[in-house]
Amino acid sequence: MKRHFRFLLPLVALVLSAAIRDATAQQKPYTPSLGDLAVREGNWPYAAYELHELQQALDRATEAWPKWRDFSIAEMMPAVTKEAMAALDQATKASDPSRVTAAYEQLTAACNTCHRSADRGVIVIQSPTSSSFPDRDFRPVKQ
Repeated sequence: MKRHFRFLLPLVALVLSAAIRDATAQQKPYTPSLGDLAVREGNWPYAAYELHELQQALDRATEAWPKWRDFSIAEMMPAVTKEAMAALDQATKASDPSRVTAAYEQLTAACNTCHRSADRGVIVIQSPTSSSFPDRDFRPVKQ
């Protein structure tokens, strides 16, 4: 029994440490990304522009790496992201911030699932933790 306990104790400590680290990481303040700022400010044309830019980035990635090992990136990426991108597009067109957030989380999860299935789980997509655009005003232009 002591022998099993000797191996179990470090495992329990590791799990608790990871749980505490995760809880601490979740408490970090969220700094919005460019698209988030547009959504927060109700600048739906800009949010739509950012969505278009995201789709183009995904398209360029499939062109640059159509295949990786036995994985057809050109087939897998659109299949994995299509539903989430459509939901994001619909939420943006509906000017619905909560739907945009849910759709973006769906897209993020889809990307990470694809990375793990391609044995590239080290590539983790997450919501931005800081903004690279402190010099921009994302409120819609008043005419």
